[in-house]
Amino acid sequence: MSLAAPLPASADPAVAATPVERLNSDCFCFSLDRAALAHALDAELGQPGLAALVHERCPSLFAAQPVFVAAPQLQRIAQVVRAVESVVALPAYREQVLAGAPAMARVPRDASRGPRGVFFGYDFHLAPGRLGLIEINTNAGGAMLNAVLARAQRSCCTAMDAMVPTLANVAAFEQRLVDMFRHEWRRAGHGTPLRSIAIVDENPEAQYLYAEFLLFARLFQRHGLQAVITDPSALQWRDGALWHDELAIDLVYNRLTDFYLEQPASAALREAWLQQGVVLTPHPQAHALHADKRLLALFSDDARLATLGVPQATRDLLLQHVPHTEVVTAAAGERLWAARRGLFFKPMAGYGSRAAYRGDKLTRRVWQEILAGDYVAQALVPPGERRVSAVAGNGVEAGDMAMKFDLRAYAYAGEVQWVAARLYQGQTTNFRTPGGGFAPVYSTVDASGRALRHVDGEHASYVFLLGADGDVHPVPHALYVALVRHEASAPTLAGRTLRLADWYVRLQGGEPAAIVNESYGVARVDAGGQVEWVEAAPEAGWPTAAERECMQQLLFQPAGPPANESPQNPARSPM
Repeated sequence: MSLAAPLPASADPAVAATPVERLNSDCFCFSLDRAALAHALDAELGQPGLAALVHERCPSLFAAQPVFVAAPQLQRIAQVVRAVESVVALPAYREQVLAGAPAMARVPRDASRGPRGVFFGYDFHLAPGRLGLIEINTNAGGAMLNAVLARAQRSCCTAMDAMVPTLANVAAFEQRLVDMFRHEWRRAGHGTPLRSIAIVDENPEAQYLYAEFLLFARLFQRHGLQAVITDPSALQWRDGALWHDELAIDLVYNRLTDFYLEQPASAALREAWLQQGVVLTPHPQAHALHADKRLLALFSDDARLATLGVPQATRDLLLQHVPHTEVVTAAAGERLWAARRGLFFKPMAGYGSRAAYRGDKLTRRVWQEILAGDYVAQALVPPGERRVSAVAGNGVEAGDMAMKFDLRAYAYAGEVQWVAARLYQGQTTNFRTPGGGFAPVYSTVDASGRALRHVDGEHASYVFLLGADGDVHPVPHALYVALVRHEASAPTLAGRTLRLADWYVRLQGGEPAAIVNESYGVARVDAGGQVEWVEAAPEAGWPTAAERECMQQLLFQPAGPPANESPQNPARSPM
């Protein structure tokens, strides 16, 4: 791991770079074990061949390095998901939305029963200081691929130990996936066990994520379910049941982008849905209530939300995190064209980033197509940025490059199941960028450095680096240990002398309550980026009053710093 130099000096914690931003910019550790990934892919399938298929068909499916996200941001993602689901559950919302939806979405269904829809994908952009929900999908792919990716992660230094997912984490996630499908079956009113699942997509073997269909089929089979992967045209509706050859299908895991079952190939599936002869998940009504891009205009409109009876706290949360969106009309054309550089344009019924455009890249010709089509304009929230090590085709490291990333939260029944990142270059995610693809999300620290800490019972250690110009930077305790053990280096700090503050803090309810002890020292970073301690008088490492106030703000905000307890080691404390 390499540790970057701090951003320009600032004693203001709102201005200083957060530890997460620094890790995304300057941690080039390779967390992906390619050999372990190949083994995991073939082991999941139960036979060799899947790893070769992935390598041949989609070589940029998996990124080699993780994306770091602060724990409070992950908590906020979960809050936004719950807020959206609370709005969707309102009778007034459902009545309004379904009134303008296609007929297949208006098939009468009891909102309190019946399948909810599996694998909703809430996609977020995470720019510095801004988290934006850019869209919702109802057949989001990648969950099983990310489970396999998690099995292939490795810890390359002490700083990573607390972040790498365990095999137990992955096994629990996969169990929740199977439980989710069984829950969909029970919600449809069935008292007998679920027996068979069809994974349905158009020409599935030609799909980019066909490997995931194979993984799902194998997962279902391991749990005693019969599973087939099929094109919808291979299904038959007869004798009040949906059939694939001689197998009666209980449940369809729907991966079609024919969201309202309008194509001729979907005829049997359409009839089964109309006759309630199969559990279809996700289904047309779920798509109409969640994934039509026009809904983003509703979720970002305070007056419309208030009219629906959405509580003020929920409205505030949505307005903060859903970028302002509006339907593109000819009447608004001149205004939107003038403001295009701050907008992103998406087709209302689009998926997979098809025909989506950044406003600053638009030509007049494309703009006329947007005006003539059904589009929404969304306020631009830049994606996050992750610098990664570029690797040449021969496997030799070839420098580093900047990648964009978005976050996908897989959710069911309003609860987040897993969060993954997607690294890419260009306007939208594409799985075509060398070095890009799905990346694991490592939950790290907030601005105070709280989430990665060395915890001892009811106490925790918090570490800060203090620069000569008054800059204060919290350091995750695990990263500090890695630096001390020379498992991490700081080449961009070469030649600098830094003071190090280590505060031992009493916790209350898991949060910092009072400073128990303070230790200070001086360290020198040599030409190779290695950190070495410097013999110095104790007072040489003490912070200034401004630095101390900054550290207290980082540690105790928003409650403010409490009164200190008496230090246990006053000889090394400025108090």
